[in-house]
Amino acid sequence: MTGRLVSFPSGDLTLRGYLHVPPGDGPFPALLWNHGSERDPGAQDALAAFYTSLGCAFFAPHRRGHGRSPGEHFAAGIERRARAEAGGGDAYRRRAVELVIELHERQLEDTAAAVRWLTERPFVDAARLVMSGASYGGIQTILAAEADVGARAYVPFAPAATAWDANPELGERLLAAVRRAAAPMLLVQAENDHSLGPSRVLGDALRTKGAPNAVLVYPPYGETRGAGHADFATRGTPVWGADVRAFLERSAAIALRRPAGA
Repeated sequence: MTGRLVSFPSGDLTLRGYLHVPPGDGPFPALLWNHGSERDPGAQDALAAFYTSLGCAFFAPHRRGHGRSPGEHFAAGIERRARAEAGGGDAYRRRAVELVIELHERQLEDTAAAVRWLTERPFVDAARLVMSGASYGGIQTILAAEADVGARAYVPFAPAATAWDANPELGERLLAAVRRAAAPMLLVQAENDHSLGPSRVLGDALRTKGAPNAVLVYPPYGETRGAGHADFATRGTPVWGADVRAFLERSAAIALRRPAGA
């Protein structure tokens, strides 16, 4: 199943994304997927097939500077600004981390705009919206939970795992967000991710908050850290799908279909 390319407003920008709608009559529960740092996130057909099999509409918006949406990809801009404003060495690293956090705060506007657009669709039940995302999208998911953008539950995969050990300031920002978030959250990683710091630190905060907040770490997925990071989140539904479905049903009170063969 191929998603339909759609447009939605975010401030003065017109952003794009891919919408997948399950067969049948709505209104449907919906999952909004936050992509990672990749330049071209695509339509996320594999994830969409899983969630639409559960009876969910699936929306994969492209934040500014990614995929089909306008704007400069963040990587070049952050490096250029950090060099210009801080020079080199530790000052460069600190400024680059500050700019990454600022980027996520700014792109949160796009995520919130995508939520508003999605919940206005007549075939979506706005009271049954949930959110997930991987890597940079996991960061967006946690910040969206802190900001209470309207989802019933949040499932971040590997948030900041590639940068965790080098950027403690980013970890501290996410820890504060997890502590302030009101809606239930399930944090998911594979053992061969770039770092399990998110599960250790943020997972401790989630366990302290109590059920249904939780953290799940699965055995290694694939042969590389990259496979245990992005591939696990976007293609590992046979591994984590049943657990995520159960979390959404329990925490968000959403009755989901059982996939064929489940």
